Amino acid sequence: MICRHAMSEKLVVFCVVGVAALLTAACGGGTGAAENSTPDPAVVAEGKQIFRFDTFGDETQWTDTLRLHEVIRTAVDPTTALSVGLKVDADALPAAVVQGIQNGSVDLKSPDTTVVLLKLDAVVGLKGTVETINGKDTLTRVGITCALCHSTVDDSFAPGIGKRLDGWPNRDLNPGAIIALSPALSTTAKAVYNSWGAGKYDPRFNQDGLNGPQVIPPAYGLDGIHRITSTGDGEDLAYWNRYVGVTQMGGHGSFSERRTGVNVTNGTDDLITSKLPALQAYQLTLQAPPPPAGSFDSVAAERGSLVFKGPGTCATCHSGTEFTDANSRLHPATDVVSEPEPGGAPSYASRSATKQYRTAPLRGLWQHAPYFHNGSAPTLEAVVQTYNARKSLGLTDTQLADLVQYLKSL
Repeated sequence: MICRHAMSEKLVVFCVVGVAALLTAACGGGTGAAENSTPDPAVVAEGKQIFRFDTFGDETQWTDTLRLHEVIRTAVDPTTALSVGLKVDADALPAAVVQGIQNGSVDLKSPDTTVVLLKLDAVVGLKGTVETINGKDTLTRVGITCALCHSTVDDSFAPGIGKRLDGWPNRDLNPGAIIALSPALSTTAKAVYNSWGAGKYDPRFNQDGLNGPQVIPPAYGLDGIHRITSTGDGEDLAYWNRYVGVTQMGGHGSFSERRTGVNVTNGTDDLITSKLPALQAYQLTLQAPPPPAGSFDSVAAERGSLVFKGPGTCATCHSGTEFTDANSRLHPATDVVSEPEPGGAPSYASRSATKQYRTAPLRGLWQHAPYFHNGSAPTLEAVVQTYNARKSLGLTDTQLADLVQYLKSL
């Protein structure tokens, strides 16, 4: 039985966060593991497998309803897959495949090669079932995992092919374009999905029918932070993991949130709840990446630190070791500089459970442009200029430049 199925023609793809993003007693029941500075290595290892490879049974959605397996096995070659931001785990490739890619004997323009990669569990965030039918490997089912949106690769083998970087938002991924490949969707629905663009996703569209895509957030640097989404819904990662797992991925289980009226049950079994503690434990081990050597001016960054703490007033909200006050308060939409939303979309906060925004943590900021919840600032320069103008800070060009260098250093 499916209650208010998360699909219809307003399906969304997001996984956590992978995520995200990812229950509180008031919002579906808290089942996340408590934060622990020394987590059980076995639990973390289990969570890593869940993050990377567990679909929670969402093949029901991606295969039975959206029929994406049909499109993938007939029309999506590796070159096309890479062009919409899908990534390939180089560590999952046997030597023969590596050599074949290097010498050109592996055809990257053939959907059959995509099926081979899925059989190897090499496509990050996709889980395929491949069976031999009439002597040929055939993709019969496909689902998605948290890693689809919340992992990328280091491009060490080739662009889009390399070692996994779990927790890094895949800002190359175009979830809307992938969903729009479904033969089960109408032209109108496909137009909405195709409007989102790379690195963006609307995790509420299939619930409220409003179109306002958000940037895919990092899933690293969240240890010690309770409000992990841009609107601070829920008290821990497990809240958003359940929301995404059920309402977006289409996994088997239930999510209920009285504040937004969302009440979704997929299937008659629960393939999510028991996995939330380990999943959260793994995610909380993912550290924000330090800035690359030479990527910022250290002298200017020192000056920028003084601007951050002083005339820039940044530290008023971006406080503490994680540069956020999210554990103690949220902020009304009138406090933020990222609204109004682009394209006349409704306030994203107004669509959430809290109707407010949290202060984003800043560790690893260098890695995940564009900025703000909606991606409206393409660069850190645009971020500080927006704050300076909207908050009437009166910072000089030199102070703004120094502040950018400091933000790059975090």
